[in-house]
Amino acid sequence: MSVGRASTSLLRAFQTQQRPVSRRIAQWLPKQSSPSSTARPALRRPFSNTPSRPQGRQAADDPNFVSIIDNPPEIVRTGRKHGPGLIILAIIPITAFILGTWQVKRLAWKTDLIAKCEDRIVRPPLPLPPRVDPDAIPDFEYRRVYATGRFRHDQEMLVGPRMREGEQGYMVVTPLEREGGDETKVLVNRGWVAKDKADQRKRPEGLPQGEVTVEGLIRKPWKKNFFTPDNRPDKWEFYFPDVEQMAKLTGSQPVWIEQTMEPDYFQLMEYLEKGVPVSRPAEVNLRNNHVQYIVTWYGLSLATSIMFYLVVRKPPSDIARRVRMNKHW
Repeated sequence: MSVGRASTSLLRAFQTQQRPVSRRIAQWLPKQSSPSSTARPALRRPFSNTPSRPQGRQAADDPNFVSIIDNPPEIVRTGRKHGPGLIILAIIPITAFILGTWQVKRLAWKTDLIAKCEDRIVRPPLPLPPRVDPDAIPDFEYRRVYATGRFRHDQEMLVGPRMREGEQGYMVVTPLEREGGDETKVLVNRGWVAKDKADQRKRPEGLPQGEVTVEGLIRKPWKKNFFTPDNRPDKWEFYFPDVEQMAKLTGSQPVWIEQTMEPDYFQLMEYLEKGVPVSRPAEVNLRNNHVQYIVTWYGLSLATSIMFYLVVRKPPSDIARRVRMNKHW
């Protein structure tokens, strides 16, 4: 009798311990809707935005339909197409090569001209004739000549400003009157004076009186550049030497003589202190930069030719290779 009661007590205790576990499991299980509630269909995300074709006749039912698989392969161009930039890139090396070849010819011309001028400058000086033909001056450029006459300081002209060793000044141009009057006058570039010596009253020793003999070179003066202002002969202001204009103003021949002197340091210092115009030595000072121009133009032609070759012969990308292989389908 005692054994039966013990078994009944154990069974009740086991059922009591299982009730909380079943309650915990029920909390985690989804609640089932009641049969009376209305079931809503689940929303489905469309796989494609393409509208579904109506049920019925399909494209393949058309006897004229051709599938893309049956079409012959077509080679397409991939990447960026060459535009007007390629044409410009092709013109640049050709133009640079032409300019370089032109500079080669200019170098030969300038070398020959310098050789002729150096040959003229080493010859003994010639007496300047009373009348000089202006058309013959280019054939006698850098030819040493000498002339005797009297300086017309009342017709002196200052050309400038001109720089010399970092100091500002002017070129002194004075007509030289020879025997025969105004018909024999020529323009003489006596040299450079400092700006503070521009006034004739400050350089009386630089105004020789009486008859003098001038030795110099027959030259064509320098030309004005884009930034040089125009001369004002009515006010005796000259920014560049215009031989025709100066000759007309002073009644001289359109002949330009550059007075020369031997380079002597102590004499140069004395001239600068007294305001005597400092003339140039007898030497050829023609610039010859054509070799640099040749290297520049030919180098540009070579560089742009290489660039053009790399652009045209650029290997195709992997996409282009795959597209080209389609022709064997």
